[in-house]
Amino acid sequence: MKKFLAILITVSLSLTVLFASGSSESGVDNSLADVQEKGTFILGLDDSFPPMGFRSESGEIVGFDIDTAKEVANRLGVELVAQPIDWNSKEQELATGNIDCIWNGFTVTPEREEVMIFSEPYLRNAQVVVVRNDSEFQTLADLAGATIGVQAGSSAQEAIEDTPDFNDSIDEVIEFKDNLTALMDLEIGGLDGVVMDLVVANYSIQTSGKDFRVLDETLTEEEYAIGFRKNDVALRNAVNAELEAMAADGTLAEISSTWFGNDITVIGK
Repeated sequence: MKKFLAILITVSLSLTVLFASGSSESGVDNSLADVQEKGTFILGLDDSFPPMGFRSESGEIVGFDIDTAKEVANRLGVELVAQPIDWNSKEQELATGNIDCIWNGFTVTPEREEVMIFSEPYLRNAQVVVVRNDSEFQTLADLAGATIGVQAGSSAQEAIEDTPDFNDSIDEVIEFKDNLTALMDLEIGGLDGVVMDLVVANYSIQTSGKDFRVLDETLTEEEYAIGFRKNDVALRNAVNAELEAMAADGTLAEISSTWFGNDITVIGK
């Protein structure tokens, strides 16, 4: 009896993972149909990542990615649900079906491509170092022996590791829950610099008025895209098609201009 129950539990768990992936036993991809049937498209995000997705003063989740995703969801005939997640556990949140996609300034990396599929890139980005304006640092080499802050689970960590000369030269890398907390520590002198996304760094400096600057030299060049489960090809393709349509009819450029002052998107170009 115990053996039978163990087998039953194993089968149940396997089926849970299978259906969470949006595919049936026959191999049919139901990912788009499942989203349309439930009437919601659940977007997983770090809700402290301005201007892509973050909390406004009133507590509402806003941002470029949020506005873009709302329009995509509307065109798919469903409601967008912005679901804050632990960014360090984002892959698990996606794999278990708690969210339908990861869409929040999400950088395409080889490691991530091993466990998920991506939409077409819609923004270009770079990993940069933010320092205090009055600091002596002008280049990456100047940061030899420095203490650097980084968001845990972010592509900034990978960028540091993928830049051997910089990685070997700095003294310590300290992980933070989010970039905003890291920048607060930079402001009070607890850090020498913060490695983060250029798009986010520029927006944070412009809107906060903090006395920071971005080094001209970058660590890595990147692209933002939307992450989906490996089997959810139909859903990924549908979102791609709507983004292409939004690029063609000017909607995407309008959203970009609202957040960045001009159209910095790359999809459909």
